[in-house]
Amino acid sequence: MAKNEFALAFNEVLEEKQLAKDVVISAIESAMISAYRRAVSASTAQHVEAKLDPDTGIVTVYAEKEVVEDSVVDDRTEVLLEVARKVNPEAQIGDMVVVETTPADFGRVAAQTARQVIQQRIREAERSNQMQYFERQVGEIVSGLVQTSNAQSTTIGLDMKAEGVMPNNQKIPGERLKLHDRIRAVVMEVKDGTRGPQIVLSRAHRNFLRRLLENEVPEIYHGIVEIRAIAREPGARAKVAVSATQAGIDPVGACVGIKGVRIQAIVKELHDEKIDIIQWDQDPIIYISKAISPARVNGVYLVDAEGSRTATVVVGEDQLSLAIGRDGQNARLAAKLTGWRIDIKSLSEASSDSLKKLLHNADLAALIPAAVESIPQIQEILAKKAESRPLTPEEYTALGQFVDRVERRTIQIKEEAARVEEERTTAARAEVPAAAFNMPLEQAGLKEHIFNILTEAGFETVGSLLFALKTDANKVLGLAGIGSKAMQNIEEVVAALTFAELEPEPVKMEEATIAPVAEVVAEPVKAEEAPVEKKQPEASAKRDAKNVVEDEEHAKDGVALDELFKMKPEIFQNAGLVEEESSDKKKGKKGKKKAVELQFDEGLGAVVGRKIHKRGDSATDNDWE
Repeated sequence: MAKNEFALAFNEVLEEKQLAKDVVISAIESAMISAYRRAVSASTAQHVEAKLDPDTGIVTVYAEKEVVEDSVVDDRTEVLLEVARKVNPEAQIGDMVVVETTPADFGRVAAQTARQVIQQRIREAERSNQMQYFERQVGEIVSGLVQTSNAQSTTIGLDMKAEGVMPNNQKIPGERLKLHDRIRAVVMEVKDGTRGPQIVLSRAHRNFLRRLLENEVPEIYHGIVEIRAIAREPGARAKVAVSATQAGIDPVGACVGIKGVRIQAIVKELHDEKIDIIQWDQDPIIYISKAISPARVNGVYLVDAEGSRTATVVVGEDQLSLAIGRDGQNARLAAKLTGWRIDIKSLSEASSDSLKKLLHNADLAALIPAAVESIPQIQEILAKKAESRPLTPEEYTALGQFVDRVERRTIQIKEEAARVEEERTTAARAEVPAAAFNMPLEQAGLKEHIFNILTEAGFETVGSLLFALKTDANKVLGLAGIGSKAMQNIEEVVAALTFAELEPEPVKMEEATIAPVAEVVAEPVKAEEAPVEKKQPEASAKRDAKNVVEDEEHAKDGVALDELFKMKPEIFQNAGLVEEESSDKKKGKKGKKKAVELQFDEGLGAVVGRKIHKRGDSATDNDWE
């Protein structure tokens, strides 16, 4: 093949397969290596290389061979020294050298044997490119032609000769796709399959509507208008909440376009799906009122209880069916869009409910005297409505005002009760020691069956149990297996617990003269490891020692002064109870040492120190101080 012919064919392959040049060259070279090994029966352990000239199409094969001196026994693995030195002038006998070893007429043989390998390598590279490309397209819109359609899915031909599958549940209901129709869809998922990437498409997902809006509305694409939320029932209706990020921009008008041209293009793409564009608002009352559109709202009353957010929406009699929608569709989409549970009531129904609240709740009635005065009028209007007689606009206004007074006051009462409950809970938690929340329940000493019941109920620490007992003891009493005796056992065990030792305060050893034993002994220090660098004033030292020795309360509590003496002997030395070592001993000479023994004298009611002077072998010659 001439130079130009090969180059043209090579470039045609690149364009047709949409592959990189180096990928195709690498595939051909790899195939030529396989063809060489098969042609000469070369070992797979031998290093073989192949080089392709993309201009001429000539393939050159190089193999690693051993250098020999005289004769070549196997030309597949051996090469003469003089030939090897043409490649590597420093080659020696026994070295391994990579030399050219292209067989005669290799181009024709390679074309015969390597064709299938080349096709396989190109196919693998093609699949890899497809996989990488469509993985980047997840969440984006792609365009393709309908190839086949059956009861389960529709196959769509995409770019790079890839095929996408759109399951029937991801199609727009009622939409009929014909063969060779060009459609758009959003890429939902890309999976690696044995026969190439499996691309899952969708036209029913809300992200398809989001991407269509970005394509049709430049303000959304550039971030001037932001899509806050989308609620969609494919093929029927969708609601989109938008807001402007810059002042002076009408987000709804930008999405609708002049005479609705922008939104109409999207509606046509979605098989005449109705789309409501509403303006997002930070105030949930305004936001919910707009989400119920096209119905007009008389009032929105929110109850944001723990774990449940409910909005009661009151509409006029003529707006009730519009607010609810066909099969509750409008209310359902509004709830998805706002994140609130929406309860829609007509004005007369809401007035009847408010009237019942007022009649059965004396506390509420006491707070709204104006509403109580209007009860006869409201009852008369409701009776008139029950008889299907027409109401005047003034009567509708009176109903609306009555509902508004009662519902607003009811919400205020609930909020106040929630605030009081929160304060009570906070106060109850403050009464429980912080250390109790760090003590595992198993350390409380409860009976085994009671401990098991509490653990299964979620009580892990003593603090959580104490908090439950203080806020609502019935939470514990109501557990299966917990009766009055079990509650008595729990209360007795909890009352006997102390938590002070779980929160020790740091105590300096110099201040340990009147500290409890547990704090003094907590950090044992040997006398020889605690040298005194700075001597205390004599008066202060004697006063500290006197507090230690003569404090009757701590002596009777069993303070281990001998332990304290071991830890801080300088206190007793400065007080004159124990003499320091002589200066001669400090210089290395032996000196006399006086010992002291501390004992509690019941007659004196104080701790006394006894100096022991050894005089000969007499054990009874002791001095008392």
